[in-house]
Amino acid sequence: MRKIIVCTFLTLDGVMQAPGGPDEDTQSGFEHGGWQKPVSDDEVGTAVAGWYEGSDAMLLGRKTYEIFASYWPTAGPDNPFTDRMNGMHKYVASRTLTSLQWQNSTLLEGDTVDAVRKLKASDGGDINVVGSGDLAQTLMRHDLVDEYRLTVHPVILGTGKRLFADGAIPTALRPVSVSTTKGGTVIGVYRPNGRPGHDSY
Repeated sequence: MRKIIVCTFLTLDGVMQAPGGPDEDTQSGFEHGGWQKPVSDDEVGTAVAGWYEGSDAMLLGRKTYEIFASYWPTAGPDNPFTDRMNGMHKYVASRTLTSLQWQNSTLLEGDTVDAVRKLKASDGGDINVVGSGDLAQTLMRHDLVDEYRLTVHPVILGTGKRLFADGAIPTALRPVSVSTTKGGTVIGVYRPNGRPGHDSY
């Protein structure tokens, strides 16, 4: 059984929108695109590279796929992620795309939830969900996420799309590893562990 792993960069207040650049995603008037680089450091890059060691595929929503497909095919070889991103298989969940140009890309057919269940049952390595907030929330609602790999950066934006938005399914998480970089970013790996408990002091 392959694992579905949500890999996401977050602000301290949980915003995941447009970490990579000012024009990456301006939906709903978002004005803080490109927030990650000023609050990142080398340890974050090393950790993120490690996230891909056991994975041989990515699962992407339309918007993230289009952002990646416009960049990685022509990215320079000096970028340590170029070969990895282009070489991995990309599974894309979209109701509007009819064809994919980026190498090693496959458009999921039919119902996304059913298609992902089939992917999980297929042979291969783990599958990373990168960005793709709407898709990630769909997977969470259907109990399809096996692990979260999150970087929580020391910045508050106040607005923007959040990974755990209103309506998220209450879920207890078991920490696998948690560390803090010299720049103050918390790098956490967590696995769902049933429903949260409730008690009083």
